[in-house]
This record gives sequence, C-alpha cells and structure tokens, in this order.
Amino acid sequence: MKHIKILGAGCRNCETTAKLIAIAAEQAGVEIELEKVTDMAKIIEFGVMSTPGVVIDGEVVHAGGLPGPDLVRQWVLD
Repeated sequence: MKHIKILGAGCRNCETTAKLIAIAAEQAGVEIELEKVTDMAKIIEFGVMSTPGVVIDGEVVHAGGLPGPDLVRQWVLD
C-alpha cells in the first residue's frame, strides 16, 4: 500500500490533486492511504514552499500547481 500525503491549506488545487490521485488509484486497482496535511509547519518540514505538494512513501514528488494525469498515474503505478 502506498502512503500519499497532499500538502496544502485546502485550496481548490489541493482538493483537485487529492481527487485525481484517488481516481487514478481506483482505476488502477491500487490500494493507497491518502492523507491531507494542512499544518504549514509540517508542510515546511518537507521543504515544500508551493502547494499543493505530494509526498509518496516519505518522498516529495511534486510541489506547486496541478499535476498532469499522466504524472498522477505514474505515481500510483510505480
């Protein structure tokens, strides 16, 4: 199971990123644990200065702006 964190204050892009990841995981049949992190101190601990940020299994894979669908599918499948 992949542990995925969405880093952000809950803005529209953060919510959309979370939905994109959930949909991609469901379509791929991959089980994930999706967590939203809104505490700015914790977000900064990851070194993310631009949200939404995406952390997969402890590694920051994205920061700032909406990720493209191909990238999201790659995260879920890798």
